Amino acid sequence: MMPMKGMNPKQMQRMMKQLGIKMEELEGVEEVIIRMKNKEIVIKEPSVTVITAMGEKSYQIVGKEEVKELLNISEEDIKLVMEQTGADYEAAKKALEETKGDLAEAIIKLQGA
Repeated sequence: MMPMKGMNPKQMQRMMKQLGIKMEELEGVEEVIIRMKNKEIVIKEPSVTVITAMGEKSYQIVGKEEVKELLNISEEDIKLVMEQTGADYEAAKKALEETKGDLAEAIIKLQGA
């Protein structure tokens, strides 16, 4: 393994070039969004570096992280709440959003309204 401590940036770049590793800083990136099943991670004003090695690209992202919860309310769930309560589409959707997608709670909420 080669020593990296005390190596100046130009030496590091030369060594990486010899190894076939290319690094490129992306300019003007405003945010990066990572979408998962029930949430998304939003990274505002990140520093993004693309690292290409052996034909593979990797992305290094550094920045402040903000987590947003997402609701995946399906059309089937909305229709079920509509059928069970007689509510219109918008009311059923709103009840599901307010109950974070809980079908039973949304139905009870609308039946009690």
